[in-house]
Amino acid sequence: MRKVIVSAMVSMDGVMQAPGGPEEDPSGGFAFGGWVAPLGDQAFGEEIGKMLIGQPYDLLLGRRTYDIFAAYWPHKEGGPYDGIARQFNRATKYVASRRGVDPAWKGSVVLREAESEVAKLKQEDGPPLLTQGSAGLVHALLAAGLVDEIRTFTFPVLLGKGKRLFDDSSRPSAFKLSHSKVSPNGIIMATHARNGEVQTGSVG
Repeated sequence: MRKVIVSAMVSMDGVMQAPGGPEEDPSGGFAFGGWVAPLGDQAFGEEIGKMLIGQPYDLLLGRRTYDIFAAYWPHKEGGPYDGIARQFNRATKYVASRRGVDPAWKGSVVLREAESEVAKLKQEDGPPLLTQGSAGLVHALLAAGLVDEIRTFTFPVLLGKGKRLFDDSSRPSAFKLSHSKVSPNGIIMATHARNGEVQTGSVG
């Protein structure tokens, strides 16, 4: 069995759009691309390193994120982000797209029916399937109940507008906090593992 792990950098109001740079994803008039950079610190970098370097995984990406990554990471080995570049370039990249996509990045596999094909992948032996960005795909995976773990990096900033980690389509599910840490700059880094169904009761 393979786990699906959703990883996302989010604002306090849940926006996950374009954390990496101004040109990353300006769709919808998003004006705050690169909002992570001013708040990143060593503790945040260490947690990202633990997740992206030194442990096996395959990538599970939406088409837009795939196009951004495919244009960037194949050329970054030997630079300051060599470790991440090597991991990304050697991993299998599953890209969800019903429309045309050029799977030129070595090791890329196109998923035409993301929910059913990811469900099949989960039944196989292999490393975890890790998302990066890919809000639309994440929404579909949450709606289908396919997510086993959610790793969030919550930054102390309100963005007000943009693509969000969660929407109304998410299937109700319970999660259990398995790891948490707060960085000097106030980034809350938390891992939540799937923990059955939502329980209800009366308070008091």
